[in-house]
Amino acid sequence: MRAIWKGAVSFGLVSIAVKLYSATEEKDIRFHQVHRSDGGRIRYKRTCSVCGEEVTYDDIAKGYDIGGGEMVILTDEDFADLPLTTSRAIDVLEFVPAEQVDPILYNKAYFLEPEGAATKPYVLLRDALADSERVAIVKVALRQREQLATLRVREGVLLLNTMLWPDEVRTPDFGFLGEDLKVRPPELAMASSLIDSMAGEFEPEVFTDDYRAALQEVIDAKVEGREVVAPEEAEEAPAAAVDLMAALKASVERARAARGEQPESGGGPTPITSARSAQKATKAAKKAKAPARGTAEKKAAKKAGGSGGGTKAAEGAQKAAPGKATTKAAGAKAEKKAPARKAAPKKAAPRKTA
Repeated sequence: MRAIWKGAVSFGLVSIAVKLYSATEEKDIRFHQVHRSDGGRIRYKRTCSVCGEEVTYDDIAKGYDIGGGEMVILTDEDFADLPLTTSRAIDVLEFVPAEQVDPILYNKAYFLEPEGAATKPYVLLRDALADSERVAIVKVALRQREQLATLRVREGVLLLNTMLWPDEVRTPDFGFLGEDLKVRPPELAMASSLIDSMAGEFEPEVFTDDYRAALQEVIDAKVEGREVVAPEEAEEAPAAAVDLMAALKASVERARAARGEQPESGGGPTPITSARSAQKATKAAKKAKAPARGTAEKKAAKKAGGSGGGTKAAEGAQKAAPGKATTKAAGAKAEKKAPARKAAPKKAAPRKTA
């Protein structure tokens, strides 16, 4: 890393020499505008809208539009008289609890490295901040602008977070804020249950920029001359449910199922459980419509058992398969009714003649 600023942290009567480094970097893939036919870079010229001449950087000044087509021009001499500190000092103003600083105020982050013999007071301020569980509110001049910032400890290093001024934060002004909208307690309870079912510990390293990775693959494929394979289409999001409560219940059940947890009992049917119950009811109805074979045989067997005989036969008929039982019974009746066949008389053997 390259230091972008050098100065000192002013902590009471203690001065700690430090170097400033950018703590973050954007990973966006940047492109140049080029001519489609030959790939030549597109250049822009700085031209004056009045005389049409090309202007160099030395001839460029800063102008403030006051409206009505009028412009106030400010030169370097005008900026030199402004009350901007040039001491390159990070002045500690006070120490406050970290939770009192609204995260919306944070802007950019910088690492502070001790310089020269300032290592011991640097470590002293770092450890004192960590023990107090507070952050230091400071003022610093960076890039020709005075900025409010905080000092806190991150991974054993002092971290400077520049902040927006309070008047740079916009006030939300939306129509729904004035409406009298009421949330029912069951809906609030179900939403809280959904939050609990999706609760976890934040681990930023598990999240990735899928778009940037896919774009990099396209670029690599162009470089290597490979065929670019289109990524798989993402599943379409389910349509928005009309019933908010039903959507919340379904979301809770899906979140619990994803974690391998059993759904809560006694919470009433959800859209998923209702669908499963409907499937079971359909299967039961199909079974009921199918002809119940063997019912007639069972009734006949019960009547026969009441007359004193055929109890064993009825039990046998109930155990046997419906189709086979009917066939065997019919065969047995046919054998009883058919008369016994008489054996055919044997033919007499021919007599031998002398």
